[in-house]
Amino acid sequence: MTSTLNSDDDRSYLMALDAGTGSVRAVIFNLEGEQIAAGQAEWIHLAVPDVPGSMEFDLQKNWQLACQCIRQALHEAHLPASAIRAVAACSMREGIVLYDKSGEPIWACANVDARASREVSELKEIHDFQFEREVYECSGQTLALSAMPRLLWLAHHRPDIYRQAATVTMISDWLAYKLSGELAVDPSNAGTTGMLDLATRNWRPELLDMAGLRADMLSPVAETGTRLGYVTASAAEGCGLRAGTPVGMGGGDAQLGTLGLGLVRPGQTAVLGGTFWQQIVNLPAPITDPEMNIRVNPHVIPGMAQAESISFFTGLTMRWFRDAFCTEEKTLAQRLGVDTYSLLEDMAARVPVGSWGVTPVFSDAMHFKNWYHAAPSFINLSIDPEKCNKPTLFRALEENAAIVSACNLDMIASFSGIRAKSLVFSGGGSKGKLWCQILSDVTGVPVNVPVVKEATALGCAIAAGVAAGVYSSLAETGEALVRWEREYQPVAANHELYLAQKANWQAVYADQLGLVDRHLTTSMWKAPGL
Repeated sequence: MTSTLNSDDDRSYLMALDAGTGSVRAVIFNLEGEQIAAGQAEWIHLAVPDVPGSMEFDLQKNWQLACQCIRQALHEAHLPASAIRAVAACSMREGIVLYDKSGEPIWACANVDARASREVSELKEIHDFQFEREVYECSGQTLALSAMPRLLWLAHHRPDIYRQAATVTMISDWLAYKLSGELAVDPSNAGTTGMLDLATRNWRPELLDMAGLRADMLSPVAETGTRLGYVTASAAEGCGLRAGTPVGMGGGDAQLGTLGLGLVRPGQTAVLGGTFWQQIVNLPAPITDPEMNIRVNPHVIPGMAQAESISFFTGLTMRWFRDAFCTEEKTLAQRLGVDTYSLLEDMAARVPVGSWGVTPVFSDAMHFKNWYHAAPSFINLSIDPEKCNKPTLFRALEENAAIVSACNLDMIASFSGIRAKSLVFSGGGSKGKLWCQILSDVTGVPVNVPVVKEATALGCAIAAGVAAGVYSSLAETGEALVRWEREYQPVAANHELYLAQKANWQAVYADQLGLVDRHLTTSMWKAPGL
């Protein structure tokens, strides 16, 4: 790693704007990759009345929240705006923003907006149901969460917006645009639109032509770490950064997360434990899954791709359990000055492996082509209060998350030939020591936990630093900055027990999906078009 800083810049810092599903954060790092401060605000995506599955992104309010976070982070760090050497933005994938000819943002939706169910079905029928396979083999994406059905929905239902639309970007690009006034997309995030070629890392306009969509709204493509522009005077007034601060091209949250973990070589594997859990394996070159179960995305490192499987709502499920059932523990944790999850883990650690046979049914393993989930439930409860209680259910949820991760990694290995010899666990889930050990025991491989839990923000800050000339390259810097806090080794006896539990879970989940198919229960989530 090299730096081009002069002696006057020794106290320089980098800022990442991280727009997640549930919140936006501004995170400040020093040049050694140590987190200095953060500002955070939760946001809620808006359901449009009478539009089932809609999740619109409030552009005006959410920009105000982003500005609030920037000012909060600077205040917490006791830093002047002049101390920020560069800034970059990352975001949830799939969320898109449309702009008119004057560059004014006119419409946006969040990542799991599922309004375009009918349009997905229409697109699947193109070329005798071969269009989706063509899209997948080119882009690594299916139609379920891609941009094309949403654009087609706008053409059908909001032609006023569709006619005005002159440009499309991702949410991270919108943040960068609000800062710099420059519009572009990067491959890692734009790749999730289903309109970008994995091999060329550029748009594939003919896919839009085949879908009956306009292909004239595609933004310029710039690689992560490119200098996009500079913070404008108007943006500086609103957010508190200094005008003229370099703005780097960021990217998709998962890909930047693996950069922040130093996972820049083929075969390296990560589990990112946030609102959704992503299981990610670096591929030496773009390949896709013949079964279309696993999505494949461009890495932020040019020439590489990533197989990614997603576990739905894992973090949200834990939050639901905490808030719905653990009022006493929340009160006690507050009185003791500890985190509620930490207290629940201490309680769950006394529950034996397997959680007395309790089987949670929440997220399924990923089946990208035919993606839906069973109704949320706990199976095999008992009425024995010594065995079936809050600690047992909490441990069962942690075990279940690890089992879903293991199933997803198995599917990646089946088409890529890459089976992890170890994995990196980061994000909020990795703060739990019990959860880390469970993940190691379930997968049967060592689990390494980085010092910096917010790897996505660190990867984004690295992109800002490369754009400003602070660092020489993404890959070199990612490897140089990562620091390890803990390592967990699998316990062989526990691994054998979890192999049996994984097989049981797969059988139970298949039966629970059957109840959804028979319309006896309600799916936790269904991809549009199913």
